[in-house]
Formats: sequence, structure tokens, C-alpha cells
Amino acid sequence: MKTILIIGTGDTKSEELIFMKNCIEDLGERTIVMDVGVLGDPTFEVDISRFDIAAAANTSNQAIIDLGDENKAMTKTAEGACILSRQLCDEGKVDGVIMLGGTMGTDLSLDVADALPFGFPKFIVSTVAFSHLIPPDRLSPDLMMILWSGGLYGLNSICKASLSQACGAVVGAARGVVTPKFDKPVVGMSSLGSSALTYMKILKPELEKRGFELAVFHTTGQGGRALENLSSKNRFVAVMDFSVPEVINGLWGSIVNSGKDRLENAGNAGIPQIICPGAAFFIDFPTWQKLPEKYSDRPYHAHNRLIASITLGLDQVAESGRYIAQKVNKSKDKVKLILCNDGLIEWDREGEVFHDKEALSVFNAELKGNIGEHIDLIELDAHINDQAFVDKVLEIFDAWVADGTIKSE
Repeated sequence: MKTILIIGTGDTKSEELIFMKNCIEDLGERTIVMDVGVLGDPTFEVDISRFDIAAAANTSNQAIIDLGDENKAMTKTAEGACILSRQLCDEGKVDGVIMLGGTMGTDLSLDVADALPFGFPKFIVSTVAFSHLIPPDRLSPDLMMILWSGGLYGLNSICKASLSQACGAVVGAARGVVTPKFDKPVVGMSSLGSSALTYMKILKPELEKRGFELAVFHTTGQGGRALENLSSKNRFVAVMDFSVPEVINGLWGSIVNSGKDRLENAGNAGIPQIICPGAAFFIDFPTWQKLPEKYSDRPYHAHNRLIASITLGLDQVAESGRYIAQKVNKSKDKVKLILCNDGLIEWDREGEVFHDKEALSVFNAELKGNIGEHIDLIELDAHINDQAFVDKVLEIFDAWVADGTIKSE
């Protein structure tokens, strides 16, 4: 049998918690209910009370109430919930977690999800699932969410459908998950789809021949977020960050970004990095969103009905180069920065919509001129999708393996 941890505010969501408990137990599994409410008692007996939560956070429920601020109270409650949830996980007492809430419960649940290890099934039922209210840096790399339709107040046939599906999903995940063992050294890599950036097609089999596993992250917002999250937790022996449009999108205000710390966590963790600013002087926008008037004269490429890209003006290109340099400079050591003088994405080759030799020259010049002395800079007269780029990456990688910079076991 699997044991599912259910987390919610017992003072306001008792009906829903009981319904979820019954759903999971009807599927033949066990439950542990954690009450993260603050002000009142649930209508049923819970396994972990709000008093237990407060004690785990080295305070009392009354002290949390006396904070007199709902945001501070929920933040402190989240602290205790994270500690107890991780403890239950580490002790093998739970096999998955399902959490529910509006903005309050979701805020707390995001912290709990991040406190739990990658591969541990985690599911949030939320009235703000998939909302842009949730910043990229709050999302765990393997988090599952479902919109809690019609679930603001009390049970009804609509919200029961969402709750029951969520319960079935977390039970299924707990039963079926193949938990990552990290028994092979893993290299993290950023990229776009294979029509835009192609190096991964060659690098993957080459790295696997050397005994490494390659995990490629799609840099359309959440992919970069997952790469950063796992880098911050030292899950990689090396990072090949070759696709950085999320960094530029964040700089210029596009919603297609991964948070303010994109391109920083591997460096902070001391993970060896090979960096090339692929797709760096473009901005991505939702295709369905009207393009801001200031960009109406820029070359435009609609990749599909979800995402489209435009090139930047020369002033923005220059600032983007300086911004990437600032990010790379934060790395402590073990960094190789490759500048490709012939292009950074398939669409900027000669004859393609984004071909702009002047812009590429300006970008590379600003990046080169602002990089710190501790960063090993390599200039390559090649396109990022050329064989020469892959050869240089493998040359660096093999040298680092040989001298022990990259651990092969």
C-alpha cells in the first residue's frame, strides 16, 4: 500500500479534505492529513495539527496568529509544513503528496513541493493553477497541477471532478513512479527544439559513450527553471548551457522567462559549466499575444500558435550582451564561455529571417568586453549548429574529465 500525504487548511477546507481522503482510501491506499490552517479547528480528526506545524517551525500557533498579518502567518506555517513533509518523506512514511488551496494554500504548497526531492510525486489542486500569478522560480521541476474548477467554497459536482482526478493522479504517480537513482553522472543541457538548435543530436550519443547521462531542458520558460532548480541542488556533474533566450526574455519583460536567477545556479553551486549564448539576441512572445507596438518593425518568426520570436534592435543587443556577461561573471570558477562568430540559432544563418551579421558582432563584442578575467573565453569561427562547435565542446569536456574537474563516477 502507498501512503499519500494530504495538505490543506482544515479550518476552511474540511469538506474537501475529507472527500480527498475518502477518494484515496477508496483506491486502496492510506492517507496522512496535515492541517495547515491557522485560526480554527477542522471538523474531523487530522493526523498532523496546526499546533504540530507551529512547533516544527520553533513557534506556537498563538504566536503565528499574533503576527497579525495573513501573509506572514502563512509564510511561517509553510516553514513548519516543509520541515514535517520532508521528514515524512525521508523516513519513508509517505509516497506522494497532494495539496489544495486558493492563493493562500497554493503559496504554501509551492514551498512544500520545493522542499521535497525530485521524483517524489507532488500534486497541487489550485484555483490559480497555470496562472501568471505564480512566478517561474516558485515551481518545482516535477510539480503536477490541476485547476480546481468551481472549488472556491464547498463541494459540488464540478469541483469533485477535479478533486477526484487529482487524487487518482497522485495515487497513480505514487504507484508508477520510476524514482531517479542518479547512478550515472548526469550532464544538464539547455536547448530549444531540434529545428532551432541541433548540437544535442550529436552530443547525446557522444556523452553516453563516455558513460554519462544527458538531460536536455527546453528553454521556453519552465525548462530553464527546472535546469536552475536541479543545478541549485547539485544534481549535475556538468552543465552545458547553450540556449539562453529565457535570460534575454527576462531582461526585456517577456513572460517567457525562468526567473531572475537564470544562468546563475550552476555557477553558485560550483558545477563545471560550458556556456554558449545560443538564441541570445531574440525575444520570445506568445504568438496569440499582440506584439508590442515598439517591436512592430522587427523581423518576426511564428514558431507555432504558442510561441513567436523577434530580433532586438542594436542598442538592445548591446545591453543583452552586457547582461549575459554579468550573469556569467557570477560563476566562481570552472567556466568555459564559447562565442560563435557565425551565428547562434538556425534562423540566423545567411538567407534566414533573423540573419543579422552586425547584430551578432555587436552582441559578441559587448559580451567579450564585459566578461571577467576569471572566465575562460573561447572564440569560434563557426555557427552554434556546426560540427566545429560540437567538437570544441567535446574537447573541453574530455579535458575536464581527464583532469578530474568533471567527476565520471
